[in-house]
Amino acid sequence: MAVSMQGLQSGPALLPRGAPLLELRGVQKSFGPVRALSGVDLVVPAGQVTALCGDNGAGKSVTIKIISGIHPPDGGQLFWRGQPVHIHTPKDSAALGIATVYQDLALCDNLDIVQNMFLGREPTKLGALDEAPMEVAARRTLADLHVTTVRSIRQPVSSLSGGQRQSVAVARAVLWNSQLMILDEPTAALGVAQTSMVLQLVRRLAEQGYGVLIVSHNLNDVFEVADNIAVLRLGQMVAQAEAPRFDRQTVVELMTTGTVKGRRFAEVQAEVQGEQALENGPKGSQPWQ
Repeated sequence: MAVSMQGLQSGPALLPRGAPLLELRGVQKSFGPVRALSGVDLVVPAGQVTALCGDNGAGKSVTIKIISGIHPPDGGQLFWRGQPVHIHTPKDSAALGIATVYQDLALCDNLDIVQNMFLGREPTKLGALDEAPMEVAARRTLADLHVTTVRSIRQPVSSLSGGQRQSVAVARAVLWNSQLMILDEPTAALGVAQTSMVLQLVRRLAEQGYGVLIVSHNLNDVFEVADNIAVLRLGQMVAQAEAPRFDRQTVVELMTTGTVKGRRFAEVQAEVQGEQALENGPKGSQPWQ
């Protein structure tokens, strides 16, 4: 499909940092008799990194596939930029400005960086590919994200490291006006240096105003980049709050038992917040649930 270069990277203005970009309320999903999600609530703010944690089978993949338009929800409501939306297909999700980068990255090894970034949306001029503006747009997008380790934007993807491939996949999403990046296990099977590269890119996306939803089993990565943490267990959202409200042991306990020392996370946080309010007086902050 040939497209025009006009309007590239000129979608709706990014929301202020912390404003709700995507919200799920009471989302449910079943596959036959198996209840995959039970009344899941989730808020993904603009300009922040939200980490979605959970053990295998917790419902993380189903959640991001509902957001991405692969699975329709059986119940509940999705909100985009404060407005209710219905996402029936991946095309609907992309049209809103949601891009999902799965573990396989969906890159073609035999094509170069520019060709991958424009794959399926190549601009044409007089019936031929309009290569010059493609190169300019690809180079500018990579530079804006501070992706500086690739030798040439014309080198084949097969020659890139794992971290560089992740960078190209994310840059492709930025190039096409995405406002929310969903990254599924972005550091899986990467070495230390490549993991650092990807995590720096994730933080850079948030700093530039994009919303980021990262699915990860690696709690070291989660606590390095996340502003907010949400924990799923057996299809239920058992906790969501700012990252400083958690420590690693608490996240592990929530993932495995759904509670903190036998109590609901919200109850524990309310008690902690009450103690802080007594210590700080009327200026104590209010918990974000």
